[in-house]
Amino acid sequence: MGFHSLMLSANLPSDDSVLPAPVLVVEDDPLMRQRLSRVLGEIGYTDETVAFSVNLAEARAHVSSQPVAMVLVDLGLPDGNGIELIHELRAQDPTLWILVISAWSTEEAILGALQAGATGYLLKERDDLEVSLSIRSVLRGGAPIDPFIARRILTLLPTVPLHKQPSDTSEAEALSARESEILEWVSRGLSNREIAEQLTISRHTVECHIKRIYRKLAVSSRIRAVSEARHRGLLS
Repeated sequence: MGFHSLMLSANLPSDDSVLPAPVLVVEDDPLMRQRLSRVLGEIGYTDETVAFSVNLAEARAHVSSQPVAMVLVDLGLPDGNGIELIHELRAQDPTLWILVISAWSTEEAILGALQAGATGYLLKERDDLEVSLSIRSVLRGGAPIDPFIARRILTLLPTVPLHKQPSDTSEAEALSARESEILEWVSRGLSNREIAEQLTISRHTVECHIKRIYRKLAVSSRIRAVSEARHRGLLS
């Protein structure tokens, strides 16, 4: 069963003029539901375009009867693990945006959710701005990973020995000194905001550098950038 999303007019700070809707929030904590409702409202979503489920049963009933464009899901739910729902949603609609917002930070939870098909993973301890930025990233096709989660994942990546082919140097565009510096901070799990503070530059400048790093390394995420850089011997 595929889902067809509606489009909601909004004023996002990007080229986008519409927001995919409806959104389903699967969260049993009342205070967290209030937080997410407020954040979604600030992004541009109206009450009519956001639905809430407090457990797996309610979420399953909702998606079986109504279209969904994006799901924000907790993992620790009263009647089971949110990973089960992610599996089901991904099987039903491979294009659905699914952002985990959870207090769980164990290796089993993180890898389980990502392997099940979660688009991104954020810890509940992050402030409203970081939650908003992660949701906006998902809406623009990104795959936001909490810096702490990224650090955990990076420790699981093997360090691949460098086996350069003769064409590597000529075909690959070299990173600038600033890009290499930023990539080093990325490998330590720092967010764009934290990198900007470390280097005393704007977050926008950091984002521009990271986009160029992605292009030069032919990757589309922070984790892949670090993995590829290690493979090329650009990081220790």
